[in-house]
Amino acid sequence: MCAPRVQESVLRRLSRRDFLKFAGGVGLAAGVSACAPPPPPVAKPSQPNEAKFSFSQVVDLTHTLWPTFPTFGGGQNYEEEVLFTFEKDGFNMKRWSLVEHTGTHIDTPFHFSADGWSAEQIPVEKLLGPLAIIDIRAKAAENADAQLTPDDIKAWEAEHGPLPEKGIVAMYSGWEEFVNSDKFRNADENGVMHFPGFHEEAVLFLLEERDIVGIAVDTLSLDYGPSTDFATHYAWLPQNRWGMENVANLGQLPPKGAIMVAGSPTIQGATGGPSRVIALL
Repeated sequence: MCAPRVQESVLRRLSRRDFLKFAGGVGLAAGVSACAPPPPPVAKPSQPNEAKFSFSQVVDLTHTLWPTFPTFGGGQNYEEEVLFTFEKDGFNMKRWSLVEHTGTHIDTPFHFSADGWSAEQIPVEKLLGPLAIIDIRAKAAENADAQLTPDDIKAWEAEHGPLPEKGIVAMYSGWEEFVNSDKFRNADENGVMHFPGFHEEAVLFLLEERDIVGIAVDTLSLDYGPSTDFATHYAWLPQNRWGMENVANLGQLPPKGAIMVAGSPTIQGATGGPSRVIALL
């Protein structure tokens, strides 16, 4: 026979599964279950930080990487060697040789700091978030050296509302249109490149005034082409923030509403690496 208060106290503290596991070895479960039917199942409460969303569209934000994909330095950063073929060996295998910062790729905090996160150290929850796409195509069409500024951010917010917390901000300059041509690097006769990027003041604004985990550009660099001091890289990455360069297909998404997932490589000590980036809408 069970005292009601004892039974009530036990059931409050133990779920039925945990209770039966605990009591099975001592016969306690049988005694309590004989006293009263098991309590009804209780729905697990949602954790405060659990994000719930659904999506109906997946957009690939990744360029296919090929051996002569445009590079910041102008050289070839990617080579492949065929080791085995299906026709000869019954399976296919290649060896890759590539620079980390090639194609659609992530810049990790370690890329521009002595002790920032390397690729495998970035917490996975910081590799996805609501995406805000700031369209500067009009500026870029008039001036290849256009930069995304705090004014561009504020104009976006005036139209679409505040930037999302734990979000990702992408610069959409339309530069992907030139990825198969020399215009992507857009180097002049002195070798100086000309393409859009984030202004240093814009990333400082994001660091100081907003809650943003990553930024992305559809060009070769977070900094604009003529930069010689990499001010944007140095302002942003050492704060354990990441950047994604050479993203594709931003024009297929609305300015807000998508979730970006940055598939960063988990290679020990990597300063960056080719990434598969997708957007869920």
